[in-house]
Amino acid sequence: MKLDTVVVTPDELVGESDSASIGTVYAEQFENRPISRTGEVLEVVPGLIVTQHSGEGKANQYFLRGYNLDHGTDFAIFIDGLPVNAPTHAHGQGYADNGFFIPELVDSIEYRKGPYYAQYGDFSAAGAVDIRYKEKFDQNLVELTGGAYGYGRALSVGSLGLAGGNLLYGLEYVHYDGPYDLKQSFNKGNLVLRYSRRYDGGSYHLAATGYSTRNLSPDQIPVRAVEQGIIGARGFLDGTDGGKTHRVNFSGGLVQDLGPGTLTVNGYAFRYRLDLFSNFTYFLDDPVNGDQFEQSDKRNVFGGDISYKVDTQLFGLEFHNEIGAQTRYDDIDDVGLYLTRARTRLETTTVSDVKEWIGSGYAQTGVHLTSWLRVNAGVRFDSINFDVVNNNPANTGKASDTLISPKGALVFGPWAKTEFFINAGQGFHSNDARGATQTIDPRSGDSVNPVTPLAPARGIDLGVRTAIIPKVQVAASLFRLRSDSELVYVGDAGTTEAFGSTERYGGELSIYWKPAKGLVVDGDVAYTSARFRDQQLDEDGNPIGKRVPQAIQGVATLGVTYTSPRGWDTAFRFRYFGPRPLTEDNSVKSASTTIVSVGAGYRVTPRFKISGQINNLFNSKDHDIDYFYTSRLQGEAPEGVDDIHFHPIEPINGRVTFSYSY
Repeated sequence: MKLDTVVVTPDELVGESDSASIGTVYAEQFENRPISRTGEVLEVVPGLIVTQHSGEGKANQYFLRGYNLDHGTDFAIFIDGLPVNAPTHAHGQGYADNGFFIPELVDSIEYRKGPYYAQYGDFSAAGAVDIRYKEKFDQNLVELTGGAYGYGRALSVGSLGLAGGNLLYGLEYVHYDGPYDLKQSFNKGNLVLRYSRRYDGGSYHLAATGYSTRNLSPDQIPVRAVEQGIIGARGFLDGTDGGKTHRVNFSGGLVQDLGPGTLTVNGYAFRYRLDLFSNFTYFLDDPVNGDQFEQSDKRNVFGGDISYKVDTQLFGLEFHNEIGAQTRYDDIDDVGLYLTRARTRLETTTVSDVKEWIGSGYAQTGVHLTSWLRVNAGVRFDSINFDVVNNNPANTGKASDTLISPKGALVFGPWAKTEFFINAGQGFHSNDARGATQTIDPRSGDSVNPVTPLAPARGIDLGVRTAIIPKVQVAASLFRLRSDSELVYVGDAGTTEAFGSTERYGGELSIYWKPAKGLVVDGDVAYTSARFRDQQLDEDGNPIGKRVPQAIQGVATLGVTYTSPRGWDTAFRFRYFGPRPLTEDNSVKSASTTIVSVGAGYRVTPRFKISGQINNLFNSKDHDIDYFYTSRLQGEAPEGVDDIHFHPIEPINGRVTFSYSY
């Protein structure tokens, strides 16, 4: 798969943007970027790392601003108006499986980092991304891709005129066995149908999409199993791990001139189903059957939003105002954890029926006080309600919470194509509904305290954006982000794990340089220091340190692309993310990971193009992810062994794509 190269264009945002941490990447800006999986498209966000601790078919792991965002806890993702993150999810809070979008349909990707934007609520404390689809194609496209380790992809995207509007369509099928000793047999099908129509004074769209995957998973493995020769570096310990996912979405939107302003209305409904089988500790809890477990999630989701934008005059100043309301209802008829052996259920650990509703309202306004000073101010109100029926009556109950979140920005400039920003605000992520009503640990039987439904986070950014150097565009920011709590509902254990309050300081720098026609160089670096605000204690009350496990520190990327007027193009991509503490005392750390990939293409005729890519060009043996925890192999002591568990990056591999436009 080949996708677009990031183009950061701060000069286009001078006088318009509220922050140095906002950006938009347009489809026409990125044509030759090599990627190995769909989720990596989101690495257009400077400082964001997208990786995987399992095989395909599972939501990606996200790292941003010193957060291990797990599968999306503090990173909100929207695709054509649809929320991707799932609250009270079987595997992880905010689980964001974005596999149901087709990259070639993307018109733009808009990102915002930090909790400073009133229109974004749950899961957006570290950042938010809006992926927007095209309305139509100038030419339809058919592609066939083949590659190493059984990779195959068939794609058909395009549009046609219909009843005064445009019907956009996309059909994708992917098969991949992968380079691991366990053949993944990954199969994914995607279907997108989107009708849009513009008319005097407005526009609307209606969309239906379907997504289905099925796979086996070569999950992370312990270092000692490789060192002892039990398995190879790409081996596995449970050949029945894996799962299947299904999601069917219906959505629509309306933009309408109304009086002096513009009204926007969006609505959606979707059906989601997940069955996921994992075994991370092998024979630690059950030395006979093993520790495999199933996480099941079945839900119907309904929601929407409405907003109104209008400009007003007051005291000789022009105000740009927006008010809005949002709602979402998750009817989760089965979110459960079961002990299994080879995907056969042995015992129910916990299973719940959950009704979860969140309603929100917000208002924000911006005004030019002088030619060089802009002020933006906003406030957001969120109310959440949980109704949980658990198989253990002690964990059945209701909970609710409210939160008022102020937001604000000062923008100084522009002076010589340069602006300075101060952003401050509060955001949050919701906690798992089961953690808010749970009083008994479903595995140990111990008493536990229910958690607060909403966990606030407060941040401040100092930024600069400049295009003062010819052909060079730069955006930089310093930030602090403080979370009151990093409570996590651990779907693998069926209980809530408390991590305490944290504080992160960091800086980011992104650069875009166009030294010659057709040649683009872009890069970004980021560094974050993440600490618990209080000393962490072990089970016996002894201090163990203040490091936040898995908190990403250094990140760097570099891309070079060249498009020739003679019909050929080439791309180079370097990605680095540095070592991470795996324990609170920093005594165990992950290694760094470096990957280089390249791509090239040649347009044989105006309609026919051949392109290819090589992923992991230098055949790095680094890891996608590392964890440190206790597991037990057969024959080991009953208490198990503390060890690093890792998932290796894929070795060097190539893919070739044949494209036909018509």
